[in-house]
Amino acid sequence: MNGKLPVYYIPHGGGPWHVLDEPMGDPEDLEYLKNFLKNLGEEYSNKIKAILVISAHWEEKVPTINFSENPGLLYDYYGFPDYTYHLTWPAHGDPFLAEKVEYLLNNNGITTARENKRGYDHGVFVPLMVAFPNPEIPIIQLSLVKKLDPQLHINIGKALEPLREAGVLIIGSGMSYHNIKTFFVNDTNLKKVSEEFDTWLKQTIIFSNKEEREKELINWYKAPSATISHPSSEHLAPLFVCAGAGYNDKATQVYSNYLLGAKISGFAFGI
Repeated sequence: MNGKLPVYYIPHGGGPWHVLDEPMGDPEDLEYLKNFLKNLGEEYSNKIKAILVISAHWEEKVPTINFSENPGLLYDYYGFPDYTYHLTWPAHGDPFLAEKVEYLLNNNGITTARENKRGYDHGVFVPLMVAFPNPEIPIIQLSLVKKLDPQLHINIGKALEPLREAGVLIIGSGMSYHNIKTFFVNDTNLKKVSEEFDTWLKQTIIFSNKEEREKELINWYKAPSATISHPSSEHLAPLFVCAGAGYNDKATQVYSNYLLGAKISGFAFGI
């Protein structure tokens, strides 16, 4: 890796899928996701100093950094068994690193805010407690910005790029297809629509040069089946940050499978 860590955009699945007694959707697909996340943790647990996560489930007026030393867990999902609201995970933050994130953004003209009370939402703790069940490294969370402007989030990623040479693994946690209304209603178009958008996304991320990739992501809503795949783009926005942080790097598709009937992809920049 030449001292420079890659950047990952990963799928985090639906709710607390990782602990359910009765798996959501296809158990084989969820097992595939679980194995992907476990392998990610095994690959990097001894190579990194910290993790910075941008989750689809936190939006603020300006990029907001969690400065808490010991964030709890935010059970921001609904309708699941009682035991899923009592999960624990001993992850911790690092105010010093949070300050470095703040400096990089401010130094690039991006106004930020601090948060000290919010817990890790399920876009953070669900995938990472699978990947890093006994975390010993600090985990910092950075919010998305309301209105979800692609250019702003790409610029945020570009500002954070130096963290990669400081041992920080940047992870965008979302879903490359996210239309809740189509997941559990036997929508016959789900597979076709998700595949159309996935094909465009893969072409854009992997095979476009960096200028074309940025332009295409800014205009993502013009892509085939884009607004059906993402009625709101909060689950795509973490990818914008990742594309910014990996702007000068080639991308690789590191995850490709079906989840709850939809085609889902994950990408890494700089591996």
